[in-house]
Amino acid sequence: MPDRPEFTIGIEEEYLIVDRETKNLVRKPDPGFMEACRERVGERVTNEYLQCQAEIGTRPNASMSRQRDELLELRTAVSEAAANFGYAPIASSTHPFARWREQTHTRKARYEGIRVDLGQTAQRLLICGMHNHIGIELPDLRIDLMNQATYFLPHLLALSCSSPFWEGDDTSLTSYRLSVFDAMPRTGMPDRLSSFGEYRRLVEQLTKSGCIEDSTKIWWDIRPSAKFPTIEQRITDVCSDLDDAISIASTYQSIVAFLFRLRSNNQSWRIYPPTLVNENRWRAQRYGTKGKLVDFGQGELVEFSDLTEELIDLISEDADELGCLEFVKGIRRIVKEGNSAERQRELYIRELQSGADKPTAQAKVVDHLIGEFLPS
Repeated sequence: MPDRPEFTIGIEEEYLIVDRETKNLVRKPDPGFMEACRERVGERVTNEYLQCQAEIGTRPNASMSRQRDELLELRTAVSEAAANFGYAPIASSTHPFARWREQTHTRKARYEGIRVDLGQTAQRLLICGMHNHIGIELPDLRIDLMNQATYFLPHLLALSCSSPFWEGDDTSLTSYRLSVFDAMPRTGMPDRLSSFGEYRRLVEQLTKSGCIEDSTKIWWDIRPSAKFPTIEQRITDVCSDLDDAISIASTYQSIVAFLFRLRSNNQSWRIYPPTLVNENRWRAQRYGTKGKLVDFGQGELVEFSDLTEELIDLISEDADELGCLEFVKGIRRIVKEGNSAERQRELYIRELQSGADKPTAQAKVVDHLIGEFLPS
């Protein structure tokens, strides 16, 4: 049995940049904006596919307290840089009313290739996500833990949802982002793999046949990272509230540690067929924390709030050992207060009921997202 990994974690977040006056997206931010971001935090902030986006990434370490400090540093840096240009960042996976046809993509060879290869499915990517990397040095261990962690991805999604609106419409979903992203190839739940060698052969077949250049074009909900010795979960929306993001990242870190503990005891989490896990994925995407997921052990739908308590009980020992138990318990607050999508929709409906028209209500949602970007 391999030695226990450190379970280092890195957090990546994608933000939308809005104009403080119009509340709409900034199609072509002043080049000085990104320069100002980099003056503050260096290469930890980068451009994204669309010019109205920015991406940040924390340095890997095992301490979730340090991750929170760094994430706050990065969010603050982007917010301060944006303010100098009359902009503001929001951490929402879709914008309440912006239109994808009005956006411009960043001029990089990789992004140009994606646009040419994927056509309109790529041009519609007016979406943002949060990715978490867990460091696992041994390749085969990476695959084994990834296979088992797939079961828990819908739970993480339900907690993170922040994309109820699309081009001015309430979609009735809590994560419309996935509906957009799933139009891309090589997305969704990963294949069940027996080893890292099998994964490598799969990638080699796709690259040798000319379908993709490398494994970065495999956009599964969870995957072995192409750049780092990590398991990268990619299913989650970006969280408008920083502490929501930390609670979800802590939960993912603790789930992977829990699965390793099972393996150390010659046990494993049951791996269910993708059709079943995808049913929960859809239910999380549609209903968020206010709905039910299937408990496949019981064979019945269970309130997400009850599943949250079961999950906390399951991983508490591992979260305590990692020093992030209090952060994990924060998912109770998300369930109680609602995820970002639920909070956005509640505000939107309240504004309409008070007599506001749709554009005014949508602008209020943007103001709300600006206000949630940094802790008060």
